[in-house]
Formats: sequence, structure tokens, C-alpha cells
Amino acid sequence: MKNNSYNRDDMICALATPLAESALAVIRCSGPGIIETCSRLFRPGKKLAEAPGNALVYGSITDPQSGTVLDEVVASLFRAPRSYTGQDSVEFSCHGSLPGIQAILSLLGREGIRRASPGEFTFRAFLNGKMDLTRAEAVQEIVSAKSAASQSLALNRLSGAIEREINRIKEDILILVAAVSISLDYPEDEVDDRAVIDESRLERAGEGISRLLATYRTGQIYRDGVRLVLTGRTNAGKSSLFNLILREERSIVSEVHGTTRDYLESWISLGGIPVRLYDTAGLREADNPVEREGIRRAGEIVEKANLILYVVDGTEGLNGEDRRFLRDWSEAGIPVIPLWNKADLAPAPAPEGFIPVSAVTSDGFDALENAITGAITRGTLPAEGAVIDSLRQKELLEEAFGCLERFREGRDASLPMDILSEDLRNALDALGEITGEVGTEDILETMFSRFCVGK
Repeated sequence: MKNNSYNRDDMICALATPLAESALAVIRCSGPGIIETCSRLFRPGKKLAEAPGNALVYGSITDPQSGTVLDEVVASLFRAPRSYTGQDSVEFSCHGSLPGIQAILSLLGREGIRRASPGEFTFRAFLNGKMDLTRAEAVQEIVSAKSAASQSLALNRLSGAIEREINRIKEDILILVAAVSISLDYPEDEVDDRAVIDESRLERAGEGISRLLATYRTGQIYRDGVRLVLTGRTNAGKSSLFNLILREERSIVSEVHGTTRDYLESWISLGGIPVRLYDTAGLREADNPVEREGIRRAGEIVEKANLILYVVDGTEGLNGEDRRFLRDWSEAGIPVIPLWNKADLAPAPAPEGFIPVSAVTSDGFDALENAITGAITRGTLPAEGAVIDSLRQKELLEEAFGCLERFREGRDASLPMDILSEDLRNALDALGEITGEVGTEDILETMFSRFCVGK
């Protein structure tokens, strides 16, 4: 790597648990010579130095200069190549005292073990062949998963689901490359160049890439979630519905107009999909500068929404402002679910297309939840099998698919095979870049720098 902080010959350490007061904390260490170095700081040092791989050793970390015991710990020892990074590694489980953690990290630094950069442990695991690039990406996705379903998808990627699919596609393309190479090496055989192409393998490779590309929207939704915004006129009951959907009292509810001066947000899970729910200031003309600012911010949040819940007070009914909002945002292409709130008190039934709900009695809540789940999952695939959620992977799959299409078109146009063979090789390179067989230092450095420290 061009970044010297990713030098894999260094000994590195990092806190693998949050820097906060807790019962326990874990400090990870890895690199050539790490067992010998850690043994000098550990009592009994000989027991740690001679322990077999995958062993736990109880003892204490002691400052060798002063003889001060910093903490009682359990050392987990892993010998190369049977470790997460593929290098010798030691993990100290210590007490979660902030001064104690800082003292241990300072001592490790004094002994030549530098602080790890973000993602450096996983970067070493990738370089040492412990995982391909799709599995490495899945490590951070598991850490940042916002729902059980998104975590499950990331675990599936960590198990190698994408790698296996890519390898199956590559196998078909490799056989096509071999056939083309033979036809180029033995041109005297006068065989029709197009006859050497196994059409079924070409079709299967294209279909495999298309199948993975079709999962991108699903993966993106489960990874990033969707922005769901409650909006409408003041006092329509948005805050009550916000609390109902969250199943907790987060937003202040009042009959006074303009109670919500800013937006509130919270993460929830609906149908396994992470949803970022917003309660916004009511839409109306306002003289108060604070309320006016809240309404402006509400407009910005609505513009970025993936789905809008437009709330109408059923006791007051529709007016021109409601109709304009529903028309304008429908034309803008953002899905809107219109809600007829306070349906238990409304003198008239909900208009066609509206979902009647009551934030007080919870009537209609099941229908509302089903409508939300249906709207955000529309067009997605079942969350199972190999599902991609990385823009990098998507763009490389599109590049590989484009190469196969150019090969097909060139073959049908009877272009020379030596020219067409480049398209097949470029498709292989694009697929290889997904798993990390082909790559550049800049790409790898950028990717791993987004990871947590300690991963």
C-alpha cells in the first residue's frame, strides 16, 4: 500500500470493543514478533510464549520498567496461519476501565506495537488469503447492520456466497477463453471460429451476472434502509403516529399548533428492513422564525424521502393544500401513502386511496404497517442467496456483462477472434476485481480505511 500505516510487517494493536466504561474490553494485537513482545509484558511470560495456538492464558500485564501491574487479563493466543489476520496474534481481555485500557495501549505503543489503522486487521486477513474481498467487505457490513435481516445477509456474504457465485461464472468464461485460445493457436485447422464457442456457457455466464445485478436494490435497501417521512398540516396527528410506529413516547404531542419545531428521527425495523422514520414540523404559513425554520427543514427532509406518509386530520377533512401536496409529490415520483388520521372521530369515511387510522386507538395500524412494508419492498427480490449491496461490486458486474455483450455482438459480426478474446479476458478481470484477485493499491486502501478501528 502507498499508505505506510498499512505496512503488514509492523506489529499493530487496537481496542476491538467500544472505548467506554464496561465490564470487559478486548485489545487486539497482531504481526510478526507479537507473541514474543507481548510475552515480555505478561506474567507469567514463559507460559504465554510457549502456549500452543488457540489457547487462553490467565495472568497480568506488567510494566517491565517499573514492575507495576496494569491489569489482570486473559490472553487469547493465535499462531500463524490459524488466526484472523493469518499472522501471529494475541488478544487481551481486560477490565473495561478507561484509565486501565489507556495504560495498556500506551505500554504496547512504548514496546513498538503501533496503533492499527481502520480496517487494518481485515486488510491483513485479505492479503494473507484468509478471505476474498467480498468477505472482507461483509465484515464491516455485519458491524454496521441495522436489522437482523441485514445482518443475516452480511453473514451470508461473509460465508462466501458472492465469491462462490463469481467463481461459477468465471469457470464458464475461462472455458470459453480456453476454446478461443486453442482456435488462435491452431488456425490451420480451418474450423469456423464461432463453432468453438459453447453457447450454453456464454448464456449461463450472462444470466449469472444478471441474477447478481438484480439483487443490488434489495441489498442496498437492507444495508442503508429507507427514509420514511411523516408530514402534513399542523395538528394532523403526525407526532402521535410517530410514537405509535416507534411504540414509544418520543415526540411531544399537543393540541397546540406548531408544537414540532424541528424534525425527530429514529431507526426502526419493518419486515426486517431498516427504516429511518422522521417526524417533521407541520406544513403551514408561520410568522414565528423558529417555526418557519422547522417548516423549511421539513421540506428538505421530505425531498430526500424514499416514502412519504401524508397525514390528514379526518375531523377537518381535505383542503386544497392537501390535494396540491398529494398531486405534486405523486408527479415527482416519490411514493406517498395518504393517511386519514383520527378516523375514530372523523364525521366522514376516509376518501378513496387513504388508509383510515387512529393514533389513539391503534385502529388501522396493521393496514398501515402492511402498506409501508409493501411500498418499500416493491421491486425487491427475496432476501436470500447471494445478494450484493456494494456499488463497487455492481459497477464491476455491469462492466463484466458489457464485455460479454460486446463479445456476442462481435462474434455475430464475424470479427477476428484475437480481438474478441480481449472482451472475454476483460470480463474475467472485472470479476476478479470483485473478489480481489485483480485490484489496485488505491482501491484497497480506500476500501479498508472505511472500516472500524480494531477490525
